[in-house]
Amino acid sequence: MNILIFGPNGSGKGTQGAIVQKKYSVPHIETGVIFRDNIKKGTDLGKKAKAFIDRGDLVPDDITIPMILNRLKEPDCKSGWLLDGFPRNLAQAEAMWKALQNEKMKLDYVVEITLSRDIAKRRIMGRRLCPVDNNHPNNIYIDAIKPAMKDGKMVCRVCGADNLASRADDQDEVAIDKRHGIYYDTKTGTLAAVHYFKDRVKVLSVDGSPGVKEVSEDLLLKLG
Repeated sequence: MNILIFGPNGSGKGTQGAIVQKKYSVPHIETGVIFRDNIKKGTDLGKKAKAFIDRGDLVPDDITIPMILNRLKEPDCKSGWLLDGFPRNLAQAEAMWKALQNEKMKLDYVVEITLSRDIAKRRIMGRRLCPVDNNHPNNIYIDAIKPAMKDGKMVCRVCGADNLASRADDQDEVAIDKRHGIYYDTKTGTLAAVHYFKDRVKVLSVDGSPGVKEVSEDLLLKLG
């Protein structure tokens, strides 16, 4: 099963991707990891990508897409893959689709986790980090994972540690709005890419507003 997964920052896309990975035993492939691996290994594509990154420029699609395809051809992807983080816009979707067709590589599903821009922003700004373990989920705006209260103070809902903190970038409204501006753009942005795929493959839309359990149950039911 070959899947592309989309969702705005704050939608729980990474969490749901991990659940799909476990359920179907397919690798959850993030494009950022592909870049880092190629640069670390010193591949030809990695060297070309690094030159753009070092200049602060975006890596062109004619470097990014071959890098992704090489990863999708690795042995662990033989039974399927879940690609996360690409394409980010309409032009990349068109180029990715063409590349997949040229490689005779099937795309089975596109998963779109839907969430309103306002709720997505609140979820990002509501994240709180546990000082003991950053993987302990705490979010002041999500009832299912709200931090606990002890002696009038907010503490980790998992281990009870206090001094919960927020990441600086999670409170940067300008940066959040910029990322969301790209994602929610239906003309040339990420949602335009999702709409492009709707004419070509089965797109599974999943409401990301309930809790993690409810979202994953809906997603796995639709994947079958």
